[in-house]
Order: sequence, then structure tokens, then C-alpha cells
Amino acid sequence: MNLRDEILAEHSKAQTAKIVDWIGNDPVRFGELMRLFLGDEYRVTQRGSWPLSNAVERHPELIKPYFGKLLKQLERDDVHVAVKRNVVRLLQFVEIPKRYEGRIFDACYSLIADPAETVAVRCFSMTVAANIATERPELMDELRLVATEHPQALTAGIRARMRRVFGV
Repeated sequence: MNLRDEILAEHSKAQTAKIVDWIGNDPVRFGELMRLFLGDEYRVTQRGSWPLSNAVERHPELIKPYFGKLLKQLERDDVHVAVKRNVVRLLQFVEIPKRYEGRIFDACYSLIADPAETVAVRCFSMTVAANIATERPELMDELRLVATEHPQALTAGIRARMRRVFGV
């Protein structure tokens, strides 16, 4: 399979499933997807983010060597929203190494705090940050505060995620 061509061929759930099935739990094929995702081709990066998050949801172990690179993508201001959305989405399904917890928490905190950010990115970020803060009540308190900081941005989706994450 020419992965780049398949990513560009069609942006659909069926195409995403086809790519994810092809990758399976093969680290070499997953590495090829990561190379394309981390590349500088805007459309390939954007479209590759969906199969990436689905592949990690199926096989979380595949992402372990790439945490640093994913974090760099999350900290960038110039990436497509699909990239941010799928990076924080996939981070919900994996155990984050201790050495990345602080930076990932900070990145998610910033995304939650931005009322202009999309609802999906803010919701996924809330879950990731809460997963990191589970055993740190002071961080959970900070998350609750930032999540409610902009009442005008509290959509139904955000309120539902807050109930799930904070039990409020």
C-alpha cells in the first residue's frame, strides 16, 4: 500500500478503517504513518491524523516511541485543528510517561483555557489533563477553574464532559 496516496485518496471513515487495518500492530507501518503525520505536507498531516488516533486507540503501545514528537505537534500554533484534535484524542487512550506529564498537562490546560478552541479539542484535553491529575487534587481544582472560566463558552458538549471528568 502506498500510504501517502491512500491518505490523500479519500477522507472518510471507511478509508480511515482501511488504513488502520493495514497498519494493524506493525510498528514499521505505524512509523510510516507517523513520518507522514509529522511531515510538512499540510493535507497529508491533516488527513493522517484520523487514522493515527484510531490506530493508537486499537494498539496503544505503538505510540510509545513518539510521545516527544506528538507533544511538539500539540504545542505548535500553526497546525490544523484536526491535528490537535486527534493528538489529544489519542492521548486519552494511552498511559502517558511520567517525563511528559507536566508538558502534556500544560498543553492541555492551555487548550482548555482558550474559549476560541473547538469543543472537541477542549473536551479531549480536559480528559487527558484529568487523567494526569487524578492523584493530584490541587491540579484537578485548577482544571475545574479553567474549564468554567469562560461561561459563554460552556457548550452542551463541554458541560457533559465536565460532568464525566469532574462528576459535577
